[in-house]
Amino acid sequence: MADYKKPERWGDPQSKLFPYQVGFTAPPHDFDAAPTDFLKIAPEGVGVHGRMLHVPTYAHELKQRTDNFNLLEEFVHCMANNGADVTGQVGTNWVHCNGTTPEEIADFCARLSDTYETPFHMAGYCLVEALHELGAEKIALNSVYYWPDWRDGIARFLKQAGFDLIYYGNFVDLGLYDTQEQVNDLNWIFPGDAAVTSMQRTVERASEADVIVVNGMPNFRRADGLPQRMVSLVAGIEDLIGLPVVASDFALYWRILKTLGLSSAGAHGRLLSTLN
Repeated sequence: MADYKKPERWGDPQSKLFPYQVGFTAPPHDFDAAPTDFLKIAPEGVGVHGRMLHVPTYAHELKQRTDNFNLLEEFVHCMANNGADVTGQVGTNWVHCNGTTPEEIADFCARLSDTYETPFHMAGYCLVEALHELGAEKIALNSVYYWPDWRDGIARFLKQAGFDLIYYGNFVDLGLYDTQEQVNDLNWIFPGDAAVTSMQRTVERASEADVIVVNGMPNFRRADGLPQRMVSLVAGIEDLIGLPVVASDFALYWRILKTLGLSSAGAHGRLLSTLN
């Protein structure tokens, strides 16, 4: 839609519900925590609106993401019409499901941002941007719950971005579970100690890393049973392992806040502190 024009009323602050309006989308069949988590760390004046990608028979297969990649453009178009100032896509492995390179994803995001007059950020590419922000060269990847083809795809993507990936492994590789089926059965929610244990084991396998990367959107139960993502845990984990951490959830939040020219509310690790 090269002739698209964003509705003029969104240029008038009096037409908006919030001074800063953010649109999120996530993979089908996931009730996603990103809008809730983002609001917890965003300053006052930020509003969030979510829109799921609709694929009725979705089963979290990479090919399904390839087949439905066009829905990302539909999402940005919809959010632009609704007055979003910036949009964010949750789900790391959409950047590599087509075999695309970081340069191709950067071009794709730029095209959608320009066409719909609304910045668009993909979580997988935000990892690359965040690692550059921290000056990382040698990295290790804690691939958490990722299936082997997902793990290998994001590892390839990070290597193509120019990083020296000295280790990558998922929860099975790290010895937290015996089989991928055990991991899958937990539906992305893991015991609270899995966060720290997996990070410690990643560091043991990659002591020379500058930064530890966490892909995907893993959730870890705290003592009262409430699941938390890495944004809630990163400060304590960084203190424990002595290294910066870049995870897909808060890399996306960081990029959105940077686009809006805002800082995060509270302390949430080294990456988000660069906004202050």
